[in-house]
Amino acid sequence: MSDSSRGVFAISVAAEMVSMEVQNLRVYERKGLLEPERTAGGTRLYSEDDLERLVRIRELLADGLNLAGIAKVLELEDEVRRLRDPD
Repeated sequence: MSDSSRGVFAISVAAEMVSMEVQNLRVYERKGLLEPERTAGGTRLYSEDDLERLVRIRELLADGLNLAGIAKVLELEDEVRRLRDPD
């Protein structure tokens, strides 16, 4: 696991770092837009990669996409990334 994908930030810290409400992060997780790590006790831990994804979600929301559209865009961007770097 790369350092950027390791969950280290609690939900309140992650929300503050990306200027979002904690509730929004929970909604995005429920909608499958991101998957933070969980501790054995169930606490969400967000990685730097998760924070970048949250910033991307905010950009797409600002462009007028709804959550279903954002899910599709993120899925396609992930697929492009996998095709470019198959390792």
